[in-house]
Amino acid sequence: MDSSAAKPASGMPGDPERRDFLRTATVAGFALAAQPVMAQQIITTPATGLDTGMAEVGTADAQKLPVYFARPAATPKPPVVLVVQEIFGVHEHIRDVCRRFARAGYFAIAPELYFRQGDPSKISSVPEILERIVSRVGDAQVMSDLDSCVAWAAQAGGDAARLAATGFCWGGRITWLYAAHQPALRAGVAWYGKLDGLPGELTPNHPIDLADALKAPVLGLYGGKDQGIPNSDVDAMRDALSKSPADAARRSNIVLYPEAPHGFHADFRPSYREVDARDGWQRCLAWMAANGA
Repeated sequence: MDSSAAKPASGMPGDPERRDFLRTATVAGFALAAQPVMAQQIITTPATGLDTGMAEVGTADAQKLPVYFARPAATPKPPVVLVVQEIFGVHEHIRDVCRRFARAGYFAIAPELYFRQGDPSKISSVPEILERIVSRVGDAQVMSDLDSCVAWAAQAGGDAARLAATGFCWGGRITWLYAAHQPALRAGVAWYGKLDGLPGELTPNHPIDLADALKAPVLGLYGGKDQGIPNSDVDAMRDALSKSPADAARRSNIVLYPEAPHGFHADFRPSYREVDARDGWQRCLAWMAANGA
């Protein structure tokens, strides 16, 4: 990642009480289920020169969708990027990713896509988040909410004609799906998103089922040692993309980092791999720019 835009937290100078205070302040914005947070490696991107904050977006079912946004303060009509959360929701890591995109010139929007089902940041275990919240979130609703965010971004001064989407883990799968849903999308970047699985009532398709429907090229960033997404699924997705009649599918690409586990971009977790994360970030920005976003 661009060191001028986002710098890893360095050592904490001063007395022990101050170090403890700073450490507590650093991890306070992270979901309970994400603990323990690796405070010494967290990237913190300043908001200087950016417009950041929370907003509410009207949805198709007349709800108010909370979103976090970050955009360069002095740039008229910046391109728009949707930043789709992990299962932990829009906690501090996702907000920081938005600020990183804003420093790269984007109007970044991270919607709280679980807001109807509950607040994952207050739940202390991943299995409980999956059971109580994620299992109740339907793909159709997510697609509609993301569409609402695009419309809001255009009204708020973003250039929705230069639209990108990216997501992590749960959001990586959603990125593939949105690339098959939204014809205005220019580029997607899916970080270790699930590619295949059993269909369900709320999740009828997975990315491998939708290769032929892709409307925008997707860059997939995956870990060779991801215990939840086997390399065979990555190979199968590559094969589906290469054989698809869809131009966007054939222009898509998947990068596999051989030694990386799942969550290698998540600098707040032990899974973080700095070299692969930085490489993936540069590829992400280059992919969006090359595809007009």
